[in-house]
Amino acid sequence: MATTEIILREKIENLGAEADVVTVKSGYARNYLIPQGKAFEATKGNLRHLEHLKQVRTRRESDELNTARSLAAKINKLKPKFILETGQGGRAFGSVTSMDLHKDLAERGIEIDRHTIKLEKPLKQTGKSEIEIRLHPEVTATLHITVEAHTKDDAAQEEPR
Repeated sequence: MATTEIILREKIENLGAEADVVTVKSGYARNYLIPQGKAFEATKGNLRHLEHLKQVRTRRESDELNTARSLAAKINKLKPKFILETGQGGRAFGSVTSMDLHKDLAERGIEIDRHTIKLEKPLKQTGKSEIEIRLHPEVTATLHITVEAHTKDDAAQEEPR
């Protein structure tokens, strides 16, 4: 298989960040990366532009880190509360999932990727829990949540007859 060296213009998942010189299969470079403007060939002339790309990368990474830190400060202050329906014997109907946490954060104006929420398994038990949210490789926020039970019997008693 023929390979070629290219210089990335932007961050590409599982390949590298801008200003990285990487070796990829020539078809991938020729048919996708170069026409899409995501990379250019690593020629002597293009290697001279590498310093500018490194400056852009440094600026972008520092902006991302600052944004992640401010977002982590906001998330650490939050203490959302979730209510689970429970039946006889305290058995929970449903659970609190990462989708529920993501939706709650979005309602509060905090937009993050759902996959950054590190929830091992859905929460079915009541009580307080700490959920880790990985915002950046160097920044992790902790969301303190409370899960309360609400039985169907309580709901029937609250309804006026």
